[in-house]
Amino acid sequence: MDIESLEVRQHLARFPPFDALSDELLDAVADTVEVAYFKSGTDILKLDQEINDLHYIRNGAVDIYRRNGTLYDRLSEGDIFGHFALLRNQRVRFPAKAIEDTLIYYIPRTTFDRLCEADEQFADFVELEKPRLETTVEKTFDHASLTTRVRKLITRSPLMLDESTPVQEAARLIRDSQNPSVLVLGAPDDDPERLTVERGGERWRLVGLVTDSDFRNRVVAEGLPPETPVGEVASRDLITIQSDETVQEATLSMLRNNIHHLPVLHRRRPVGLLHLSDILRHETHSSLYLVDSIYRARSVKHLIRLRHDARDTFVSMEREGANSQMIGSAQSTIGRSFTRRLLELAEETLGPPPVPYCFMVLGSMARHEQTIVTDQDNALILDDQFDPEEHDDYFAELAKQVSDGLAELGYTYCKGGIMATNPQWRQPLRVWKEYFRNWILQPTPERLLHSSIFFDLESCYGEEVFVEQLQDLAANLAPRHSRFLAALARNALNRTPPLGFWRDFVMEKDGKQNNIINLKGRGTAPMVDLVRVHALACGSTAQNTFDRLDDISKTTLLPKGVGEKLRYAFEFMSMVRIRHQVADIQNDRPPDNYIEPENLSDTERHNLKDAFQVLSNAQRFLRFRYPMP
Repeated sequence: MDIESLEVRQHLARFPPFDALSDELLDAVADTVEVAYFKSGTDILKLDQEINDLHYIRNGAVDIYRRNGTLYDRLSEGDIFGHFALLRNQRVRFPAKAIEDTLIYYIPRTTFDRLCEADEQFADFVELEKPRLETTVEKTFDHASLTTRVRKLITRSPLMLDESTPVQEAARLIRDSQNPSVLVLGAPDDDPERLTVERGGERWRLVGLVTDSDFRNRVVAEGLPPETPVGEVASRDLITIQSDETVQEATLSMLRNNIHHLPVLHRRRPVGLLHLSDILRHETHSSLYLVDSIYRARSVKHLIRLRHDARDTFVSMEREGANSQMIGSAQSTIGRSFTRRLLELAEETLGPPPVPYCFMVLGSMARHEQTIVTDQDNALILDDQFDPEEHDDYFAELAKQVSDGLAELGYTYCKGGIMATNPQWRQPLRVWKEYFRNWILQPTPERLLHSSIFFDLESCYGEEVFVEQLQDLAANLAPRHSRFLAALARNALNRTPPLGFWRDFVMEKDGKQNNIINLKGRGTAPMVDLVRVHALACGSTAQNTFDRLDDISKTTLLPKGVGEKLRYAFEFMSMVRIRHQVADIQNDRPPDNYIEPENLSDTERHNLKDAFQVLSNAQRFLRFRYPMP
């Protein structure tokens, strides 16, 4: 391969769908590429012209238009276009124009057809008519119910012995190998119902399993001689599991069959022995196990010892392929559980509350979207019987104990003072209703600047009906007050995505002069703000951003397809943020929200630009949809 083709190959290999091609196919593409240069403002493809090549942007930027002349998409380095026409009648459906000096690789139709025929992933990519961002998100997080596979819990190969091996030798081998059990094999017979496995290229009959308990109960307790064949004391009628089954399925199998050992097979080859203790050890990093531990904690000191388990759960879920909804929900559940237990411990100290109350959480915890980097946002709704002179000392101390406890657990104090320790946010229900009416009926961007977080609210402990009344109040009033929606929308436009005119990242500097992007402040947070406005406009009581998008999609508030684009963009930005925080933790750095684009792969940078572009387009529409009266 000449130097020019090698350079083409190296560039193609950085971007989807070429990054997943085999070496042979990638070489074939590079050898057939032709290069064309277009000056800024030049038409590359005109409507209905004949097309015979897939177009790949080597560098520059290209605008793609619909038939009516409106902008459809803006593409940059590594993007492809023209494939829809190649798949149909070889006539251009979406005209293209260079918006800066642009270099294009032409990939001939014959090569394009070969790639579609030979590589299923390539064919899916070009045939689905989905933007690259959506394809990437679906490919990465295709399994909403993804759980850990059994094979991830296997730490050592199984010990396997012939059924004629003396029990004394078998016991010695188990001791020396530190295996808790051994698989017993025998020569295969003619019974088709018997389970046979492969070992060393030969087929064996899986006779049974012998454990430490079997040696005690069936050998020592029965006084059997040392030369007894191990096959005579083995547990028969084995239950096995395939290595790609989930840990959940393994757990259910053990419970259904009342067993503690489960041989793991890859097809017919034994690859391990799963013990109940392996599952328990794994579950110590699961949110369910942690929540149970939180509720059993007898003191704040005990809770503090569980602080690092929350971090381990966060890392474990990301490593196992969970999506942002699963991780955000788990972290929010852990945070609420810490809060509830702190409230229970405080009540044990202070005595029963003098009047009913609800401790509500706000922001990301209420939306079920927490990560490991978070502060505490909370408030107290008190029964209307509340008398400040009689009762406030109790609730002030209750709030202090909870807030201080959360701070020790890693939930930092809110810099804006949005905590139940602030008397302004420790009020009876009638006052809270008046707050919400004032925000909605007499809105200004300034008034809503620090109060929009109160439109993400959820009951954490106590009288849940208090929060439900506030949610219903907002849902009923907001859609009927355009001035409130316009003021909220204006605030949602204060933070814009970090994209320059040519889709380049606009960087900030950290204290070490690194080029960084605040992915929360310039990405996920403005997306949350934007979706909240539309959700309130349609009277939704949902709090989670994805749930709100579901409600919005049932209305005509957004143009067709925009809701799905927002969903994919939010998921991708959220997962980049989560992966960054996990990398910080694994490298013993304090986790934060500041990513360095140079540390992302080419594909991630590309997709992140796409996600920011979706957000930018949605913000422009928000300004149009909710103008100030």
